Amino acid sequence: MFHIKSAAAIALSILLSATSVMPATAALVYDRTTGTFVDEAELAPRPRGGQGAIRKEIVEYQTAQKPGTIVIETGERRLYLVLEGGKAMKYGIGVGRDGFTWSGTHRITRKAEWPGWTPPPQMRKRVPDLPAYMEGGPANPLGARALYIGSTLYRVHGTSEPWSIGQAVSSGCIRLTNDDVTDLYERVAVGAKIIVNH
Repeated sequence: MFHIKSAAAIALSILLSATSVMPATAALVYDRTTGTFVDEAELAPRPRGGQGAIRKEIVEYQTAQKPGTIVIETGERRLYLVLEGGKAMKYGIGVGRDGFTWSGTHRITRKAEWPGWTPPPQMRKRVPDLPAYMEGGPANPLGARALYIGSTLYRVHGTSEPWSIGQAVSSGCIRLTNDDVTDLYERVAVGAKIIVNH
């Protein structure tokens, strides 16, 4: 009996030792450059265009819009949240790539924390490997928060690709870093006006 217990203990310790040095299985993430899901470790580091992070800041901002209004300047790659006293909070954003730009005035109709993602049929047609639905979480393309824009398919949301801020790479949504979209989410109410200028 003692030999069986000893053998079992030795086998268990070998098994535990082997699993502690084996690599953990990484989560699959969507690689927009190839249009497929890949192991996160396979993704090449993303270019940053020589720029550091675009930091949010309070700036002078003269407008006739009321405080709480979001104004997006796609050409500038900036989002302005109108504040009191001729000021605005300015955030760096990623915008729609060529063929996916748009403009208009709407309202924020819904807010969500760590939203799930259901790619629209048009996107699934362009990228057949997309899942029908993806649970919310750090690898989800919508990031930490989402503000839904009127009856459009578009959102202001976070991103699992912070390198894309300042770039024109999305399918029309406006993206911020997860830290910035969390800050914006806390400041904006459902019903807030949103103006997208192109």
